[in-house]
Amino acid sequence: MGSAEEANKPTSPYDSSSPSQPLLFKPPSTEEPNQPDQPESDPTQYLQISYNYGPRPFKDLPFLILFVLVVLCTFGFGIFCVFHKNPNYSNLSSYKYDLNSTSCVKGSNFNGFYESRFDFYVLSSSGSGFLKSLIWTLVVTLILSVPICFLLLLLLKHYTKQIVYVSLPFFIVIPIFFNVYWFVACTVSSSCTDAFPLVYRILVFVFVFLIIGIIVWIFVANWHRIELTVMIIGVASDALSKNLGLFVVIPLLTLGLVAYYVPIVVFLVFGRLNGKIVPKESNGEYRCAWKQDSWVPAYYTLAILTMLWSLTVLVEAQVYVISGTIAQWYFTGEDSKPRRSIRSSLRNAFGPSSGTVCLSGLLICVVRFVRAVVDSARQEDIPGMVNFVLRCCVNALLSAVDFLNKFTINFAAITGEAYCTSARMTYELLKRNLLSAVFVETVSTRLLAGIAFILSSIYAIVVCAILKGASNIGFYSYVVAVLAWVLLIIVLGSFVHVLDNVIETVYICYAVDRDRGEVYKPEVHEVYALLTSSRNHRSPTAPTAPLV
Repeated sequence: MGSAEEANKPTSPYDSSSPSQPLLFKPPSTEEPNQPDQPESDPTQYLQISYNYGPRPFKDLPFLILFVLVVLCTFGFGIFCVFHKNPNYSNLSSYKYDLNSTSCVKGSNFNGFYESRFDFYVLSSSGSGFLKSLIWTLVVTLILSVPICFLLLLLLKHYTKQIVYVSLPFFIVIPIFFNVYWFVACTVSSSCTDAFPLVYRILVFVFVFLIIGIIVWIFVANWHRIELTVMIIGVASDALSKNLGLFVVIPLLTLGLVAYYVPIVVFLVFGRLNGKIVPKESNGEYRCAWKQDSWVPAYYTLAILTMLWSLTVLVEAQVYVISGTIAQWYFTGEDSKPRRSIRSSLRNAFGPSSGTVCLSGLLICVVRFVRAVVDSARQEDIPGMVNFVLRCCVNALLSAVDFLNKFTINFAAITGEAYCTSARMTYELLKRNLLSAVFVETVSTRLLAGIAFILSSIYAIVVCAILKGASNIGFYSYVVAVLAWVLLIIVLGSFVHVLDNVIETVYICYAVDRDRGEVYKPEVHEVYALLTSSRNHRSPTAPTAPLV
């Protein structure tokens, strides 16, 4: 990008960040023709990998073109839906079948207007206290979620160990509290007792305690990895705190997706208005019914698939931006600070690497769709050995795609390579550095999700107590508290998702460091070097593998 810190960076003939050299290349061989071949362990045979600061060529361009064509078709046919709509759809109740003309003719009927007006009046006049409490609670929750996320990040950065160990008992206490609370409340309530007999209540009560026992067993079985998890979360929190601009960019990208969805939803609504009123025979009697045009279901399918693909593309674009930003922070010296790292990551994600992002989003969308179809077939419990073998093959294929896609976008954000090249190079990079191609420390994700669940549950309990004391909406206070819990856990879940991507990006950057024999961030090496030994030892303090 031409910044000052890049000019000061030491260069080597194998540095891919140099504009005069390709990104990934094999160094020229200097051996004489009569010398024997180098052994396969010679590190010079591998491609040198580093962050690509220079201009990047466009990759996977056909998938970008395909995505643009799909979006243009969706919007083009959507505009056609708006201008081709039949205005008689709203007056369907005023049409009557005419025996003389054997068609539907329009009459005069105002009952529908008065009916809808009455329904609106009833809807707006009932439950006003509940709606007011709900709106105010959700607005306050959304406002408070911002400082809650920043406070959580600050605590995870400076007091990671304390936060984790304080949260662990709540993983058990909160489920026990809710299990006992609902059982006692249902026993006291006569209506709940009549609808839910004692035998079934006891079975559910015992079943929940069995689930809690499994959670306790998981903690005990993975206790030796808790200390390592604490250090990994601390390193990731420190990296994220140095790039707080991501907390502005990621929500803005999400809002952009919502704004992008609005016209598509409008097109889907107008799609229902494309058709005509035709007579329909039922039990020897004719009535007027609405018949959609034959192309409307196809457009619905196209629009829904476009929305799903756009969603996965946005998710992958967010991962790309996070990875590119964190990678620039990682490969910058301690005495300097990366400039415009988020801007350059956005430019690469929606510019040269947009085709790679579209391809990754398409693969994820296809995997999710096929998995949903397989799960639906499993629920139908279709007998037969062929069906069972087919499900196993599909699940194996989907798992292979998930395995392939694990770190591909992270690597593409660092190097700017195409999707297939990034997938192959990531696997080779981790394999030759004795690292796992599937991130071994999944405990960190579960702990972060558990912390988000605990904070959301405590907040929901406080909201319910306040509503019980300050309002008279009765049972609806539980509904408002549950909705506030859902909103806060969605926000905190997004925060956990960002932190997970930071953990994975730092993991790839650490692998690049090991591969090049460099140490950009010594504190990261001290923590991530323990991952290799933690697979063979029960304690993270076991002897570590050499860095290079």
